[in-house]
Amino acid sequence: MQFSKASFIYFSATGTTRKIVRAVKNALPVSKTDYNLLRKPVEQDIQIASDNLLVAAMPVYNGRIPALASESLKRMKGQGTPAIAIVVYGNREYDDALLEVKTMLEEQGFFVLGCGAFIARHSIFPNVANERPDADDLAQVSAFTQKCVEKLAGMVSPDGYAAPAVKGNIPFMPLKTVPMKPSSGDDCDFCGICEKICPTKAIAITEDEIITDPDQCISCGACITVCPIETRQYRGADYEKFKGKFTARFGARKENETYL
Repeated sequence: MQFSKASFIYFSATGTTRKIVRAVKNALPVSKTDYNLLRKPVEQDIQIASDNLLVAAMPVYNGRIPALASESLKRMKGQGTPAIAIVVYGNREYDDALLEVKTMLEEQGFFVLGCGAFIARHSIFPNVANERPDADDLAQVSAFTQKCVEKLAGMVSPDGYAAPAVKGNIPFMPLKTVPMKPSSGDDCDFCGICEKICPTKAIAITEDEIITDPDQCISCGACITVCPIETRQYRGADYEKFKGKFTARFGARKENETYL
């Protein structure tokens, strides 16, 4: 089987998932379409033809992909279309997230060529896996992509195809958010960039205050990444205490996992 176009749907609040996506793109010499969910959610059903390839790349938050990402992913409709499932996580564990993406793609009419769980800098504790994805990680992403393409080229049709088995459990673990939320420091100049980038509209700016709704915030870190004076941060005694424990437990390098 051949494909003439690749579509990418991904959520990348801090830019690391986007780096993985870029490595996949560089390995595919076809025209490409992006659905960058940080910029705009997918609100209408999108049909992906059978001679296309869909790449779904999502971050892992507490063992699942964020609800806003899954809501958009459900809008992608395959027609016996090949797909690649990718999750990106911060060196702890990806739990049910990869199985979640794979299952969702299959339910939407895709057949999954390969699945990959790749490591990137942790979005809440950035000292964990700080330099990742590194050059070796990106080379592994490229090699994984090439193997998926070769696998597709060797197929006549998806009839009778069995997707690779991946780690995870059904029913999936409950969706949970972390209690730590970013806030703005005393030197904030109220530029409003954090409010504009927030994918859940959790940030509201008044004349003299920046309010973060803890029920809406998913701790994705997008606001921290775009803050021009780096005052938007996680802070506080509880954060520093948990940061030390998390780093001690999950600071050792882990390796990527792929399934073909």
